[in-house]
Amino acid sequence: MELALLAIGVGLGVGIVVGALGAGGGILAVPVLVFLLGMPTHSATASSLIIVLITALVSLPHHARHGNVEWKNGLVFAGVSVVGAVVGSRLSALVPAPVLLTLFGVMLVGVAIAMLRRALRTRRDERAEAIAHGTPAELEAEEPVAVHDDPVLDQPGPDTVESADGIQRHHGEPELPTTPAASASPRLPLVIAAATLTGFLTGFFGVGGGFIVVPMLVIALGLAMRRASGTSLLVMVIATATSLLARLGTDVHVDWTITLIFAAGSAVGGILGGPLSTKARPSTLTLLFSVLLGGVAAVTLAQTLLG
Repeated sequence: MELALLAIGVGLGVGIVVGALGAGGGILAVPVLVFLLGMPTHSATASSLIIVLITALVSLPHHARHGNVEWKNGLVFAGVSVVGAVVGSRLSALVPAPVLLTLFGVMLVGVAIAMLRRALRTRRDERAEAIAHGTPAELEAEEPVAVHDDPVLDQPGPDTVESADGIQRHHGEPELPTTPAASASPRLPLVIAAATLTGFLTGFFGVGGGFIVVPMLVIALGLAMRRASGTSLLVMVIATATSLLARLGTDVHVDWTITLIFAAGSAVGGILGGPLSTKARPSTLTLLFSVLLGGVAAVTLAQTLLG
């Protein structure tokens, strides 16, 4: 009974993160399932896929109703990610559990740093926009983000953005290249690489991949942050479903009771998290998320390497 209550409570928190940011469900679910709920590592990655899939399905309608899902770009991105998802799922089952958790912890550190950089850049953009519109600094720090009129979340990606690796990248039109003439665009290799990597990480670690999809949709396709967050949920649904199908026939067992209880709490959190994204500043949410990831990374590496 206590384990079930813990699964519901933690799942609720994970779902709020997914609904608010369009990212982070699996990356939090895996260490929670392993260290708090005592699930074997490989089973936890499979259970995480189920949890992320359910949560993303519940969170997606809210973003779609508000026009924040780019269906065409999302479906193409997700389609490319399928190959990586299949390869990652099959390879994951062959890697020893301690090695898998260590790699997962290292990935958490990298994502936490990338999220921190994004939070700081977004905060600078918010302040610059507030100054440009004549908003006093005191009010800018206190006022919540407007639901339908936020200059930072709703503006298209800038012409040049510094990516997580420090490289300055130029934006083209927000659509994926679809004609032979457009295939020479430097964005196409970037989109293919990002989608394949997203699929691989989804299959290998059991994560949704939103932490990669969101910045890639902004950098490569020039989507506004709010639309990138909503579209990432569509990509999650397809990538996680593919990864689950790819694990059929492997020696991985799922504790359906704990998984579904966790998923139920996460789904409720996803419903609550969607509206939350319209009430809190994106820089604040991203900053808190980066700190949370850093703490989870520290616990994961300490438990794996020292425990």
